[in-house]
Amino acid sequence: MTKIAFLMDPIETVAIKKDSTLAMIRAAQMRGMDVYYCRQEDLVISDNRVCAYLSRLALVSHFAEALDPASVNTGEDSWFTLASEELMPLSTMDIVMMRKDPPFDMEYIYTTYLLERAESEGVRVVNRPGSLRDCNEKLFATAFPECCPPLVVSRRLDVLKKFHAEHKNVVFKKLDGMGGASIFRIMESDPNLSVVLETLTDGGREQIMGQVYLPEIVDGDKRILIVNGEPVPFALARIPSAGETRGNLAAGGRGEGRPLTDRDRWIAEQVGPELVRRGLNFVGIDVIGDYLTEINVTCPTCIRELDAQFGLDIAGDLMDSLAS
Repeated sequence: MTKIAFLMDPIETVAIKKDSTLAMIRAAQMRGMDVYYCRQEDLVISDNRVCAYLSRLALVSHFAEALDPASVNTGEDSWFTLASEELMPLSTMDIVMMRKDPPFDMEYIYTTYLLERAESEGVRVVNRPGSLRDCNEKLFATAFPECCPPLVVSRRLDVLKKFHAEHKNVVFKKLDGMGGASIFRIMESDPNLSVVLETLTDGGREQIMGQVYLPEIVDGDKRILIVNGEPVPFALARIPSAGETRGNLAAGGRGEGRPLTDRDRWIAEQVGPELVRRGLNFVGIDVIGDYLTEINVTCPTCIRELDAQFGLDIAGDLMDSLAS
């Protein structure tokens, strides 16, 4: 029987009606896998082995077996059970799902070091720890220039201002931002250009990205999920709320499912083989109009929204592929 451990945020904090990690846990349980749970602070090196304080995790039957888990009325902590934790080598697991949300800070990096050690001891870690470390979600997209809009990466204000002067309508963002935070659209003659760049670069001490503003954002920032290099056939277009330029659901956008376009599929074909090569089994790419803007590798979401709109089982497909 396959043993699978989910390294994630505290389970009591997940959003029951939309959490993608919860969809994966449910899919694993429905396939008869032994499911375990731990957090970052549960990782240790003991007797020169990477171990974790692991707890057996089970979703209650009325939640796990529901056709639409989002519709189940669950009270606080009534939807799962956790057994007592036990210190175990991670190598006793077949699969470890790294599903800790950003921020991508030093503690996150230390976690990837530990998971990489566990990987060398025989456990499969999804996504691969070294690739989580290497593939910054904004910079990684620039490895596919044929897919990207005009952009610049720099910490020099003169370089960033020159890019803005050339393109006049630019989105500037931090390289480690998430959920739509620290994203600024600066149009021609905007008096806030200097202060925005000084703030984002921390006075010229941090690299940031500038991208040409894509007016197609009004039709949605499309999240395309890629499982083992193959795209799910539908995207979730995150449509900005009135007066916003950010489509992120965390920034108030609404999600509308759509079939992939020919261009969406072409972009996925360019990116997919490199994801497979790097051991990035579950990834969410972001596409605005005809352009790739980000490649999300740390903890991609939108499973539940697409499942609900199109009758899919994305997490189940992922679990089946990992167990095969």
